[in-house]
Amino acid sequence: MAKKNEEENLENVVWLTKDGYKQLQDRLDYLKNVKRAEVSQKIAVARSYGDLSENSEYSAAKDEQTVTENEISELEEKIKKAKVISGKVDISKVSVGCSVKIKDLTFDEEVVYKIVGSTESDPLNGLLSNESPAGKALMGAKVGDVVSYQSINSGVISMKVLDIKN
Repeated sequence: MAKKNEEENLENVVWLTKDGYKQLQDRLDYLKNVKRAEVSQKIAVARSYGDLSENSEYSAAKDEQTVTENEISELEEKIKKAKVISGKVDISKVSVGCSVKIKDLTFDEEVVYKIVGSTESDPLNGLLSNESPAGKALMGAKVGDVVSYQSINSGVISMKVLDIKN
């Protein structure tokens, strides 16, 4: 039972690097301390125009307030569930926080990815989410392992793990 709860808790974790965590905190701080005040000011100005039922500025400001408050809630939830990847990670297998050099056997090319949580994912810049199809296939793999995943555009992609580093 304890193992199942531990696995469920890990599924809810938002994995972040120190920089990613700081970016979330900075964005939350901006939304709470700057954006809220700006939106509140827009609402006050729009109210001064009178009849709210046909006041497009008021409607737009209220919509902006909703979007801002939703983003604040999402960020607070992510930060609450955040686990910061720090220090050395186990490099005996692919895990969040490590860099993995792979040979894409389907396209015959070598690529290095840092495995990160979905919040920081940016595959074009070498940051691969542990929740992406490729990331899921790589998680737990060891040097020399060949893993495959189903790509939406390219069919089955096979990769060989060449190296794992911190």
